[in-house]
Amino acid sequence: MSEHDEHSSFIKTPQQLITVVLLAFLIPIFGIIALVHLVVDKPHADPGALSPEAVAARIKPVGTVEIGAPEIPGAKGGEEIVKEVCSTCHVPGIANAPKIGDKAAWAPRIALGLDHLLGSVVKGKGAMAPRAGTSLTDQEITRAIIFMTGQSGGNFKEPAAKPAAAAPKK
Repeated sequence: MSEHDEHSSFIKTPQQLITVVLLAFLIPIFGIIALVHLVVDKPHADPGALSPEAVAARIKPVGTVEIGAPEIPGAKGGEEIVKEVCSTCHVPGIANAPKIGDKAAWAPRIALGLDHLLGSVVKGKGAMAPRAGTSLTDQEITRAIIFMTGQSGGNFKEPAAKPAAAAPKK
């Protein structure tokens, strides 16, 4: 068993001595250079970061509130409904449906009034299913009727929207 000599060095060869001496000088020098760069160099920021446009873009609100007439999602206009639903039968005149624009065929129906026409669509008439086979609201059906009759000699005005029912008080 070899005994450990407390007074011996871990450097045994001249190459090891040269390496240790060089590292003893170079490591502190690189450390000093890094510290000088850290202290002397100023942080670099984007020069455009403080422009009024950039500041406004960073502090703009997440959302906006718009005040005006309420838009009911899914509420469709008369012309759109006629194109999507009614034109299938009312343009070619399928199953005795009066053609859009045929004033003679629409005249007796227009004479009965808007409420009667709305009732016919809601209940269904002839080959037409109730509500024309859709889930349209009465107001949307009324818009479609007004549009079709307007193209066929009628001049109905859209009735004022009914106010929403007030919530019951507790």
